[in-house]
Amino acid sequence: QVEVVESGGGLVQAGSSLRLSCAASGRSFAWYAMGWFRQAPGKEREFVAVISRTGGITDYADSVKGRFTISRDNAKNTVYLQMNSLKPEDTAVYYCAADWTIITDSIPRTGASYDYWGQGTQVTVSS
Repeated sequence: QVEVVESGGGLVQAGSSLRLSCAASGRSFAWYAMGWFRQAPGKEREFVAVISRTGGITDYADSVKGRFTISRDNAKNTVYLQMNSLKPEDTAVYYCAADWTIITDSIPRTGASYDYWGQGTQVTVSS
């Protein structure tokens, strides 16, 4: 079992950058693909980015591709989401999620694939 805790959210102006962090407990972090999702008010949760167990493979939603970068440090049990050129439509609660998998290059985009979720961190981008 793993617990994930997000941090780094805040209120920023459009065009700014933020880096979210997700710290995971437990000794098996390297067995988890890690994903970021977000949910804006009145909208369904949506996929943002995912990184494979080793960090060698990543995938992004089209809406953030080229602006966001996901990375991980398995030695620190932490995954990051670097968000650049933020837009008002990026405003949402951002959730980190962990998917235990034996497949090294697994990068699931669907929330149902994930086993553990954090409580979320608010990102607000003003215009």
